Amino acid sequence: MSDWKPKRFWKLAKGIATDAGFAVHLDDRPVRTPAKAPLVVPTQAMADAIAAEWDAQTEVIDPRTMPVTKGANAAIDKVRVQREEVIDLLADYGDSDLLCYRAAGPEALIALQADGWDPVLDWAANTLGARLFVGEGVMHVPQTAQALQSLRAEVAAFDDFALAAAHDLISISGSLVLALAVTKGALGPEEAWLKSRIDEHWQIAQWGEDEEAAMMEAAKKKAFEDAAKFYHLCQR
Repeated sequence: MSDWKPKRFWKLAKGIATDAGFAVHLDDRPVRTPAKAPLVVPTQAMADAIAAEWDAQTEVIDPRTMPVTKGANAAIDKVRVQREEVIDLLADYGDSDLLCYRAAGPEALIALQADGWDPVLDWAANTLGARLFVGEGVMHVPQTAQALQSLRAEVAAFDDFALAAAHDLISISGSLVLALAVTKGALGPEEAWLKSRIDEHWQIAQWGEDEEAAMMEAAKKKAFEDAAKFYHLCQR
């Protein structure tokens, strides 16, 4: 196995306005994606954030510290080339949304889920025209075609960059509704994250916290917050 790692070769990274959007240059060299496409993003704010990530690298480039660059690469190399498949994948979460599957007991957990999730489902019904039904346990809860179509339309309205952000918000939380609430400003990322973890935090309160599980949750939370930041950076 090779020990080669990419090393810093530039003095200054900067966002550059172009006819196609906003590029990032390392000195005078434009950044490209892993698939060798030009890295051109929709806003100056995103280009500046990517440039800041590159400038923060020291001797060896660490992609794990570059979430905005990673998101832009995903939007260009993955979402753009399979957009309809991504839309279908994310819209399907509406038919199995986390918020629709409730515990049969104990009463305290039932109450926590209702307090945390019912207002968000009401928001989706009133704002998005998508009333979702709930049920106990893990058996599939059928939803109306109208509700699913409304949710799919919301997903399909995202551009490639917003769709890349939505992918992470939805897949990490398990909830299309929570993700849409974040993108529309109805919930902050922190509040949405906590709502997505009601079941897990209940278990921790009962049985204590596992160190490895806590580390995994912290990583997921950061990825969720990074996705929310990326979404807002791509808004013109």
